[in-house]
Amino acid sequence: MLTETDLQIAREFQRRLTDIVPVLDLRVFGSRARGNAVPDSDMDVFVELEMCTPAMRRRISEIAWEVGFEMDRVISTVIATRDELEHGAMGASPLILNIEREGVQP
Repeated sequence: MLTETDLQIAREFQRRLTDIVPVLDLRVFGSRARGNAVPDSDMDVFVELEMCTPAMRRRISEIAWEVGFEMDRVISTVIATRDELEHGAMGASPLILNIEREGVQP
């Protein structure tokens, strides 16, 4: 269960991402999604894209830092492409299975 502040942060992050790249899926997971975060917990965010270059990964990390800095929250990202999820080892990762189970879309 995300707090209203967490929802605002996730939505702002998503808004800025969609300005630069089509986002297929974005979910908050971890302690903030479960509702057991402490005040200094980071916000774990999964981002699925159709394709992603190293430059795009850097830009997404920059946006996460910018939004987090402005809203007093550390945003940690996990970025994956559809191909990595469907045909790579990442799709079978326990982390991805956990994100699918507990992730919350803002």
